[in-house]
Amino acid sequence: MSRHGGTRAGAWFAALLLLGVSVVLGCRIADTDAVTPVPQLLAFLPWLAAPTGVALLLAALSRWRTGLVWGVVALGVIAWYIEPYGKTMEAGGVPVAEVRVLTSNVEFGQGTDALIEAVTEQRPDFVFVQECDSTCEKELDQALGKSGKDGKGEKGGKDEKGSGSEEAGKSGESRESGESVYPYRQAVEGTGSEGSVILSRHPLKPAKGIPATMGMPGAVADVDGHEIRLQLAHPMPPLPSHLGAWRKELSALRDYAAANIDRPTVVAGDFNASQDHAAFRRILDTGFMDGARLTGDARTPSWPSLTTPALGAQIDHVLVSRGFTANRTRFLDLGNTDHRALVVDLTLNGNA
Repeated sequence: MSRHGGTRAGAWFAALLLLGVSVVLGCRIADTDAVTPVPQLLAFLPWLAAPTGVALLLAALSRWRTGLVWGVVALGVIAWYIEPYGKTMEAGGVPVAEVRVLTSNVEFGQGTDALIEAVTEQRPDFVFVQECDSTCEKELDQALGKSGKDGKGEKGGKDEKGSGSEEAGKSGESRESGESVYPYRQAVEGTGSEGSVILSRHPLKPAKGIPATMGMPGAVADVDGHEIRLQLAHPMPPLPSHLGAWRKELSALRDYAAANIDRPTVVAGDFNASQDHAAFRRILDTGFMDGARLTGDARTPSWPSLTTPALGAQIDHVLVSRGFTANRTRFLDLGNTDHRALVVDLTLNGNA
């Protein structure tokens, strides 16, 4: 191949790379998730800098000035949208309760043992577990669901898939200091990825969950006399054949957030969406705040665990309504699951 032919080939390859990147960036600018493969690529928007860099190198070697300008502009757009999205307003009032939230997708129950170890170590007040099948739920009950030394704590209510249970979990005996005991729970039973459960140290009342393909139970916790609404999030992933369900279920979460922005509320789980997805930003636009964003960890990846933290997307979130502040965020590497667990320390503030 002649030098001229090689130069032309390099320019063409650079143009193809820049065209692909520009389509994704264009959708981000237009505030739309569009169609496959855009939603899948948007999850990794910061890493579009890699193909853009390759295109710039090829454009430079090919002496293609238009490509150089195009690449620099694309890098600038990527840098702009890497900035965290969402509000960070400071809550007024005085602290009335402090809670620790842990959310974990245990991948068809395979990461249950690792989750139990993490819960025992982290001692969260609330645990949101996604993809928890019947075996997973049984193991959680045996390891964490008993109250007091005699193990007489009772199991909580069951939901029909996504609809909320008719009866909340009953109280077991009060946990003793230093024990990791969760006598209260709300669950949606299911096989594979459909099952979900909320575990709590604090008394729970029933609340209607969000109807979805995979379980999204809800509850209301009583924390020292203060009600906190809890909603587990686990919409469908944006697979090519499931984009409609993904959008619909994220929209349902958005409607839930809009209806509860003025009540103390925590929505946590595997959202299968990052801040670069328009459907997820609609939830943040209601005024809900991302706990990781509040602590400066908005771009820390939570999935896939095989490549995090070097490469990945943050699709696991703890969102809070007005009145909350976030004090600390940790991402935990658990075995046998493709998600990292997320732990956020929260403070609920009330009127002075």
